[in-house]
Order: sequence, then C-alpha cells, then structure tokens
Amino acid sequence: MDLIKVAESAFAREIDYPEFGPGDTVTVSYKIKEGEKERIQDYRGIVIQKKGEGATKTFTVRKTTGGIGIERIFPFYSPFIDKITVNKRGKVRRARIYYLRKLTGKKARIKEKRF
Repeated sequence: MDLIKVAESAFAREIDYPEFGPGDTVTVSYKIKEGEKERIQDYRGIVIQKKGEGATKTFTVRKTTGGIGIERIFPFYSPFIDKITVNKRGKVRRARIYYLRKLTGKKARIKEKRF
C-alpha cells in the first residue's frame, strides 16, 4: 500500500490552484482539442462537490444554461485545465450540495460568504 503512495507522490505535479470548495462559483479554463487546433473554453458554474484524494481527486461544477442544469466532472490534476478562477465564495453548510439539482430560479441561489 505504501508503494502506491510513493509512486503517486513521485509522479505528482505541483499545481497552484486557488483554494475553493462547495458553493463557490468558479471559472474553469479547459483546453479543448479540435482536430489539430487547440483552444481554451471557460466553464463557469457552482462547485457541487470535491471528491477523492491524491491522483484521483475530482470536483464537480454545475451550471444552468437555458433552464437546463449541466454538470461536469473535472479531474483535479488534469493537464487540460489551464487555470481555475474563483468568482464568488458561497455560504453552504454541507460538503455535497446535491439539493441544488431540485431547485430552479431564485431558489437555486447561494448566499455569498462575507469576510
């Protein structure tokens, strides 16, 4: 078991993303390859959850487009993530805010955390 952790730490790359958590509104700049061209597409939404540890760590971002909720799971250590920007800090009391899936309109808003 320790050999696996040693191997993961040897191949782990250093990432300097800002600290974010569930309820925060983030913009993920993701590299998309179309044929031979490569471009960066921004995906802005609310972080639903952070999951896993080590190389398998992921986070889920949910956005609403045209009244339809879309969720996307990003691997934390993906080479395709260019940068992550935190737009707003949300005030939530849970680690996984799946209840947002059932809410629509103004009810789906999350209060902003005050500092």
